[in-house]
Amino acid sequence: MTDSLPHLLVVDDDRRLRELLRRYLSDHGYRVTTAVDAADARAKLQGLAFDLLVLDLMLPGESGLELTRSLRADSQVPILMLTAMGEAGDRIAGLQSGADDYLAKPFEPQELLLRVASILRRASAPAAAPTVRRFGDFSFDPIKGELRRGGDIVPLTSSEAALLRVFARSPGNTVTRAELARQSGSGESRAVDVQITRLRRKIEPDPKVPRFLQTVWGEGYVFWAD
Repeated sequence: MTDSLPHLLVVDDDRRLRELLRRYLSDHGYRVTTAVDAADARAKLQGLAFDLLVLDLMLPGESGLELTRSLRADSQVPILMLTAMGEAGDRIAGLQSGADDYLAKPFEPQELLLRVASILRRASAPAAAPTVRRFGDFSFDPIKGELRRGGDIVPLTSSEAALLRVFARSPGNTVTRAELARQSGSGESRAVDVQITRLRRKIEPDPKVPRFLQTVWGEGYVFWAD
């Protein structure tokens, strides 16, 4: 049944690449819908539920970066950003906007498949530690990947939830960047630093002087729960 396959939305204004991606991903076990720009993507997001967005950064009108920031206000749908702009600063900007991963063009099709599979795995992975962790006004349920402040849900990307799951397993213990990257599927240590910065903005009273998610210089990070 095709309805049981993961449903991807590919957003790219390049007709040839859009069609190539649709055919390639479809041939490898995914349902694929395409959109030509941000407005088209928004229209399709209103009517359909997607497991992952494969989103071009340089779109006409509203950019992929702007669309990602807007979606993150009320959606946790995983986002893989594609772009010809592959410099470190561009990757960081994409991750800071709320993307879960970033792939520079041109890319190997097999790498695209691996990135897609990794993001979907993180988004649906069961938690290794079922204990709800409480810290300050927050509680994190690693099974649901759900962060709450009081009774309100704090939106998390799948990458942020994956990082919190790692921390929830070992509060009070230093976890290296390499281990965080490996266990959360973030890919590289620099990406972990970006995700940590985003998490701090959501959970820390003062992100510049973190209380819960602290840096251990030269080693990694430590998470302090109640």
